[in-house]
Amino acid sequence: MGILLSSNFQWVLLSTTLLGVAAGMFGVLSYWRKQSLMSDALSHAALPGVVIAFLILNEKNLPFLILGAGISALLGALFIQGIKTSTRIKEDTAMGMILSVFFGGGIMLLTIANRSGGGNQSGLDSFIFGQAATMVQSDVYMMAGLACVVILIILFAFKEWKLFLFDPNFAKGIGYPLRGMNGLYLAVLVITIVIGIQAVGVILMAALLIIPAVSARYWTHSFHVMMALSAVFGGLSGALGTFISAQGSGWPTGPFIVLAASILFLVSLIAGKEKGLLIEWLEYRSIKRDHLPKGDQV
Repeated sequence: MGILLSSNFQWVLLSTTLLGVAAGMFGVLSYWRKQSLMSDALSHAALPGVVIAFLILNEKNLPFLILGAGISALLGALFIQGIKTSTRIKEDTAMGMILSVFFGGGIMLLTIANRSGGGNQSGLDSFIFGQAATMVQSDVYMMAGLACVVILIILFAFKEWKLFLFDPNFAKGIGYPLRGMNGLYLAVLVITIVIGIQAVGVILMAALLIIPAVSARYWTHSFHVMMALSAVFGGLSGALGTFISAQGSGWPTGPFIVLAASILFLVSLIAGKEKGLLIEWLEYRSIKRDHLPKGDQV
């Protein structure tokens, strides 16, 4: 119980909960845009930027590391778009290529950084699987603040996001700047990824964007309700994963957050009222019973 009373733990818990809410909400946009793999590619693409920023400063300065991660992720997105538009390679193949190349380069740079003076003590390895316990108060404030920015952007432009996702031709006809919305979408995606890489890690950050949205889809057909449910599932995953990882020394936060999200997904998959396995089975039993001759019904 002592850890629950720690003010630092409470702030970390709040920030990872807000991160989960922001990732869950943005994950719904990615789900309907059919770009869930983009979040995976860009989260891996952020790693080289983190390490290069550390090598430049030779110290773990989170704002600078986040800036490096953001630049690296944006470069990854530009390469994906460039490959897609200028070659015959499809978008999903381009994402897989950029994911592999950038992450491989990041691991190589991380090895170099760990062999440099002070590299082993820098804590850069925590960016692989996430380690919320290594965050200091200024890191927590920045992470929580940027998560709130993401949430507010989604809420204030909610009507515009719906048009952007579901009826872009109508949006273009009434003068909505689709190119600007696309740029904003990419910028918010990068922000969501980079603020979570220390707590969740570059490998698993994509799961926090994907799993809550998919879980919410099993409960509703409504975009509004799906957004709210995904925010709740993401927030719960962040809070539960952080709480569990804090119980052991050096336990990585990312895997426990993803494990919590996976449990919520399994519950949704089984019990969700929209195409959940249990509901589908009950409907199948009901249809089968209605079509059987009365004498054959048990």
